[in-house]
Amino acid sequence: MAKPFSFKLQRVLDYRTLLEEQAKGALAMAKRAFDAQAVKVTDLETSLSAHLGKAAQMSGSANDLWLWRQYKAALEQDLSRERIALTQLEHKLHKCRQQAVDRSKDKKLLEKLKETQARKHNAHETARETKENDEMATIRYERKDI
Repeated sequence: MAKPFSFKLQRVLDYRTLLEEQAKGALAMAKRAFDAQAVKVTDLETSLSAHLGKAAQMSGSANDLWLWRQYKAALEQDLSRERIALTQLEHKLHKCRQQAVDRSKDKKLLEKLKETQARKHNAHETARETKENDEMATIRYERKDI
């Protein structure tokens, strides 16, 4: 009967699997935040271009012109602030992606070690069983004298 294979570093592998799952979760959250920020930037760009398109339709009074300029400046400020936030989220997304890749590599390294050790264990156990069977056959063999 072959002994079952037990991987001595199974707890480490489980921990690395947990770390990889956490990194994937953080990556998903960073991706969602980045996508939401990209939508905000796109909306602000659309609003600004629509506002600039209304410049030709203005009646021309000083108050209307002042309001138009103030709103344009506010939109440009908001757009600048949101673009900075988008850049920061892009850096965070890149960092999370790299961390997920690194943790995945760490886990795969241990999984490969486990597979290698399991193959060696199985080969060793098969060889041991074959040797035992050969010894039993040799012991049970009775020579027939002619």
